[in-house]
Amino acid sequence: MAVRALAEYACRSGSIETGFRSLTSLTEGTRIHKAVQAEYGEGSEREVFLRMELALGGVEWTVEGRCDGLLAAEGGPVIDEIKSTSGRLEDLGGEGHRVHWMQARGYAYIYAMQQGLERMDVQLTYVQADSGAVFRIRRSFGLNELREGMFWMLEQYAPFARMLRRHRLERNASLERLEFPFQGFRPGQRKLSAAVYKTLEDKGGLFAKAPTGIGKTMSVLWPAVRALGTGAASRLFYLTARTTTRTAAEDAVRRMEEQGLKLHAVTLTAKEKICLQETVSCRKEDCPFADGYYDRINGAVLDLMEHETLMTREVIERYALKHRVCPFEFSLEAAYASDAVICDYNYIYDPKVSLKRFLAEQAKGTALLVDEAHNLPDRARSMYSAELDKAPFLALQRAYKGLSAGLSAAAKGVNAAFIALRKEAEAGAAAGEGGLRPAGPGAYVSEAPPQQLLESVHAFIAQAEPHLAAGGDEGGAETAALLLEAYWAAKAFAAAGEWMDERFVAMAELARGGVKARIMCLDPSRLLQQTGKAYGGRVFFSATLSPLPFYMDQLGAMEEDRSLTLPSPFGREQLEVRLVPLSTRYADRGATLKPLARLLLEAVREKGGNWLAFFPSYAYMNALYEQLLLELNPGSAAALPDGAEAGEAGADSVKASGTNPAEGSGEQEEASGGKNPSGQEEASGDKGAVLHAEGEAADAREPAEEALFPARAGSGGKERGLRLRLQRPDMDEEARDRFLAAYQPPEPGGDALLGMAVMGGIFSEGVDLAGERLEGVAVIGVGLPQLGPERDLLAAYEKKQGRSGFDYAYVYPGISKVLQAGGRLIRSESDTGVLLLVDDRYMQPRYQRLLPEEWRREGEA
Repeated sequence: MAVRALAEYACRSGSIETGFRSLTSLTEGTRIHKAVQAEYGEGSEREVFLRMELALGGVEWTVEGRCDGLLAAEGGPVIDEIKSTSGRLEDLGGEGHRVHWMQARGYAYIYAMQQGLERMDVQLTYVQADSGAVFRIRRSFGLNELREGMFWMLEQYAPFARMLRRHRLERNASLERLEFPFQGFRPGQRKLSAAVYKTLEDKGGLFAKAPTGIGKTMSVLWPAVRALGTGAASRLFYLTARTTTRTAAEDAVRRMEEQGLKLHAVTLTAKEKICLQETVSCRKEDCPFADGYYDRINGAVLDLMEHETLMTREVIERYALKHRVCPFEFSLEAAYASDAVICDYNYIYDPKVSLKRFLAEQAKGTALLVDEAHNLPDRARSMYSAELDKAPFLALQRAYKGLSAGLSAAAKGVNAAFIALRKEAEAGAAAGEGGLRPAGPGAYVSEAPPQQLLESVHAFIAQAEPHLAAGGDEGGAETAALLLEAYWAAKAFAAAGEWMDERFVAMAELARGGVKARIMCLDPSRLLQQTGKAYGGRVFFSATLSPLPFYMDQLGAMEEDRSLTLPSPFGREQLEVRLVPLSTRYADRGATLKPLARLLLEAVREKGGNWLAFFPSYAYMNALYEQLLLELNPGSAAALPDGAEAGEAGADSVKASGTNPAEGSGEQEEASGGKNPSGQEEASGDKGAVLHAEGEAADAREPAEEALFPARAGSGGKERGLRLRLQRPDMDEEARDRFLAAYQPPEPGGDALLGMAVMGGIFSEGVDLAGERLEGVAVIGVGLPQLGPERDLLAAYEKKQGRSGFDYAYVYPGISKVLQAGGRLIRSESDTGVLLLVDDRYMQPRYQRLLPEEWRREGEA
């Protein structure tokens, strides 16, 4: 048991405080510790490891830790505990914090017992991170006082320790009996499971491309869970990008529990989703779950973990209500003590998430299982990039002019740096070393960091931190909120500036008199690799890690890491693939909407059942929906914009340009195809509205979520009715569940269902529609990401590395979406279905070679 963890557990009390707290980074904290330790006198020791065994309440305890300093002093040795803070030293009140005293006293007790001392001095050394100012407090304690402190902490922790010990014994016993929770392995499952276990045992890395339907989740989780019993891993993190894949992991744990497994597994849900209040406000005055949280949290966690094993969102919410604690913070507390944590990527890979800092001590025994790993590179680029806007700093400069000269001047410095950046961009400093050069409409780029801006940002942070720590809101609540928001944006920008190397670029974006600066990560592989090195085993797996060398590059594979590619476990006869040479290029879409609509209707009428059609954007999907309405209601103009002729609406809809990004993607056209006149296509963000000519959103005629077209009278039962369902970009979980609930085995002769969704969206991965729930899938287009300066910069960077820039920036990410969408179809040995791949580019070798072998069939539609 670590002395620090013991003290932190025993000393918790009070409420969740929402006031400003700037935690110094691990790197900064280490630097401060070393600076203080460098001043120790002769005979003093640094980072002294202390350990002892003792008994309490029938439990044998091993208590250990490293004290920062063991000082040589005239009166005898002194334990020194160093703490860095971004707050004001005056706020300590000359007393220090109780938890810090108890931690230092714990070290003192161990040392005193080992050395036979009757009394020891204990010192707390507080260092203000920005100024370097030091405040020391020293107290003397007798051995009895030190003993009482240690045993008091153990008594507080003992019930929790007994629960953990009891659970560990039950867990390990259950693991010895745990068999694979199905009657047998599917082809490839045993091989994948063996590779996962070997990887965790060796603390190595594995990149596994396993086809959809093989049972990847169980193939990875089962050996990883067994590794807990053998000591190959001490904790598992199952990382996902979506709620649907988190649910699949929960189902796998639940299935193993039915076989007798005893495992503490918790799912982490975003604060905004799990908050029990109507409005998220963590102030104790606003939230009863924050008020007195630390007075109740130890009992709440103990109750939860004594009575539950699989701690899903619903379980966390139930116990949070019972104990009146914040469910989000509660779930984090449970995660710290659990065997397995199911959560988003950012809890490990995002530098801004504190959970990663907590896990630093335990990382070597923690295994990372990264599901749908093809999503991680783009997510990581976002995590390691940062953006800063000029406008808030101009507002702060004015707001604090008469309130804080230093803060106003610092904001003015940032504003001035932005003005200089804008002037450089407007001058078109195109060619020179480190100069800004045009990179698209209103965008300018440089490989050199924006040095003046970064220096001014650091100066602003130094002024803002003490002001925020003091709770200064003399400018009013709105100004204080603006300051806090600008501070965190500045911190993120400064951090990105520190990471910046040849894998990053700096951008300036000018629009309507404003200016934004971005530090953009083009290649996250080095940072992903650095993070992964700290952990005891990494498994990256997906059906769409194709081509595998591309994803290994992107995910930071190490030289010694292994890869595994498994063939499909299903027979060719289960899947009918039709390659349809119909152009979906931007310039051709208006002309091909009608044949595309008829193609889909004919396929659905021929086969019946339930279908899913995937599109590269909402705009394209909505335009096709309008065309379907025209085909199903010949002569009807109900869905057309005023004045449009039949057949025009779809083309105009596709040619409009949207602005609001959401799930899905737009598409860049290759040299052989036409290019969008504006240079961009909508990135799936029109909130479900069809965009018509002139770019106006026809909100009044927004496509319905579902439309029903009964079989026509007089068809003699030979024609099926048809239901249409559309994905919306703003779907909540209830709407998503409603969409999927429509996919039930059809009645004989019943209505057919055509669902329309976007590639890369919530219905293209982590969705299991086995058996008769899905008859066919149509993938429209090749999924190329949205055209823009960012993708072009990425292509240029990859080309500079000697790789195919267009393939790395556009083709490979696009084909990943195609594979994921098509993978919804065949999910078991008994499934059959039809896959339509609609685009003439599927006939080209560039795309053919990227398709799974069982998809490489030419057919006629």
